[in-house]
Amino acid sequence: MKVAIAGATGFVGSRLVEKLQAAGHQVVVLSRDAAKAGRVFPASAYPNLEVVAYTPAESGDWLHSIAGCDGVVNLAGVPIAEERWTAARQQAILDSRKLTTAKLVEAIVNANPKPSVFVSASAIGYYGTSETAEFDENSPAGNDFLATVCKDWEAAAQPAKNAAAQPAKNTGTRLAILRLGIVLGMGGALAKMLPPFKLFAGGPIGTGKQWFSWVHREDVVDLILYALQNPQVEGVLNATAPNPVRMNELCQTLGQVLNRPSWLPVPSFALELLLGDGAKVVLEGQKVLPKQTLASGFQYQYPTLKLALEEILTGN
Repeated sequence: MKVAIAGATGFVGSRLVEKLQAAGHQVVVLSRDAAKAGRVFPASAYPNLEVVAYTPAESGDWLHSIAGCDGVVNLAGVPIAEERWTAARQQAILDSRKLTTAKLVEAIVNANPKPSVFVSASAIGYYGTSETAEFDENSPAGNDFLATVCKDWEAAAQPAKNAAAQPAKNTGTRLAILRLGIVLGMGGALAKMLPPFKLFAGGPIGTGKQWFSWVHREDVVDLILYALQNPQVEGVLNATAPNPVRMNELCQTLGQVLNRPSWLPVPSFALELLLGDGAKVVLEGQKVLPKQTLASGFQYQYPTLKLALEEILTGN
């Protein structure tokens, strides 16, 4: 395959590029910073990779790089929970997803030949938060900020598929939208939780009762590859492990794997002081089940939290 990827230098994207390269596929990396992408993916190690500089929210020559690609993967978006949610930050969170997706769709619709599949990320923030409800791919959207972002993000991807109904713009492009949970791997969210545990000061964040719908990074990457390669995979799939846990269980399991105690809670106000509204990502959760993902035939390498944490932290 030849696959174009936006967001290729991120936590999930970089591993996706590695696996595509190892399997002998060609990769087109769409990057706002071509020099950085060149350092992340040096030509000596990635001979089948091309870096294309792009401005995500603007049309340009980069749009032509989509023509001839078999698939397009959209993982672009500024981090959700790394800064306080000022009005400017909220706008950046929305624009980096909605506008980039719209431009990728524009490239797909106008490409000749056209990609056969568009895999576009979304997030489980789509469902809103709850300590009691259970969500799957058919559940309605929530009404908070992140739910609104996800709705706009997903709506921007839809024309890649809908254009197939217009003969003059027939894309024939299959659309798969993956709603990502909290991705666990060596880095990302887990990297921020490890230091307190290693100092014997780890514990649940907030009440500990909130749901934590997680997924191992390898399973996310494998699901993207599965969506690229299997024509029956389309529509919305939850990219979450089939066994979500509450925060208390996450921290207990993390303590067990690290052989450290997990009794010292992190108070909500401490996280709110640091992140403002962005703390909601961790302090409020949702129980999300990947019903459509399992129904598609996808098989998880790491369906349980202990299995995932043992692999990430001990290599077993």
